[in-house]
Amino acid sequence: MSRIVVLGGGESGVGSAVLAKVKGHDVFLSDMGTISEDYAAMLDKWEIPFEQGRHTEGLILNADEVIKSPGIPSTAPMVRKITEKGIGVISEIEFAGRYDSAKKICITGSNGKTTTTSLVYHLLKQAGLNVGLGGNIGKSYAFQVATENFDIYVLELSSFQLDNVYDFKADIAIITNITPDHLDRYGHNMENYVKAKFRITRNMSSDDCFIFCSDDEITIRHLDQIVMKAKMLPFTQKGEVDQGAFVADDRMIVRYKEEECDMYLQELALGGRHNVYNSMAAALAAKVMDIDNEAIRSGLATFQAVEHRLENVLSIKDVLYINDSKATNVDAAWYALECQTRPVVWIVGGTDKGNDYESLIPLAKEKVKAMICMGLDNAKFHESFEGIVPEIHDVTSAKDAVGLAHSIAVSGDVVLLSPCCASFDLFKNYEDRGRQFKEAVRNL
Repeated sequence: MSRIVVLGGGESGVGSAVLAKVKGHDVFLSDMGTISEDYAAMLDKWEIPFEQGRHTEGLILNADEVIKSPGIPSTAPMVRKITEKGIGVISEIEFAGRYDSAKKICITGSNGKTTTTSLVYHLLKQAGLNVGLGGNIGKSYAFQVATENFDIYVLELSSFQLDNVYDFKADIAIITNITPDHLDRYGHNMENYVKAKFRITRNMSSDDCFIFCSDDEITIRHLDQIVMKAKMLPFTQKGEVDQGAFVADDRMIVRYKEEECDMYLQELALGGRHNVYNSMAAALAAKVMDIDNEAIRSGLATFQAVEHRLENVLSIKDVLYINDSKATNVDAAWYALECQTRPVVWIVGGTDKGNDYESLIPLAKEKVKAMICMGLDNAKFHESFEGIVPEIHDVTSAKDAVGLAHSIAVSGDVVLLSPCCASFDLFKNYEDRGRQFKEAVRNL
């Protein structure tokens, strides 16, 4: 029986601790912050000892292995001490993968990964397969491996979750795209971030499939540097491919082996050019999984948008309020602005991750009538957009942001929360930010 110490008492950490317990390890969980009542109750239920508000070295540095939650950087003092002592540090994904023989479809990318993951899950579920959804979305993967029995997992994996995977293997891996994000965690070095994303392709064999966007320059530039045995299936909106997915005559066409599936773009449930990419990636994964064409078409036509991702909240006096709180980087906000056809009151702000707003300026000039900065430090937004956007305001709560937007917007406008930034200055996470925004809208 080995001693497993879990760092972090959130969804990922508690799930890992439960799986370690189920598999007969001596488990201890430690969190420097406060563990929520729900998670503390779950640890008690499974009789897992834990501490919060501190890291007790004597209880941690005797571990055989440490499972580190994705939110904790490798530079954290306790992680450094663990590493210096030569104790192995792995992620929840690596640990759960050891005990899971299900087929795994794994999705990463700077943008679109939650939508693509949800789409793949929807297509497989609609087709009647016994499938679980996890990773960076829904329930912890480790907790499901401990308590469920699925034949297939669809896993959304962030770069942080991939940082400490070594032997884990995807059967189908998807990279939606790669744009600068989280550079503060990667020494402000884009190469480190890209390498973290490509860890999703580790250990893949010639029986496995790698689905990627061939229109994404950063992905393509790095493909040559990676030795890959997996079958390569590109998706593109710029030309035709023999195997993969492409767009022709207002239709999306998916080819895999001898099979072809096509669908008119206007029949897709999700609008916008970026969602055509997401739909192509998901349809390709479904085709590899042998889902029939009718089920793929039906699934792509009936899918409901993901919460906090271009989610229509309410229309009040012909002003549409959109919650895009998941847009925590510049590229995601670019997509959100790009698909707007009405004048925009744009709510931005939060914790800057080394953002460059240059690419947003043409869209802001064309579409944004007012900008509301909801953050503790909005200087960079003022510097970037003064003289571009007619009016810029500062607020420090979702309620004030929505109230101000309501007073500025007129019939025919859109109020768009698409922040470009992480949420940690004023909110617990992007979900908390999105829910507070929606609540404030409903209170209007």
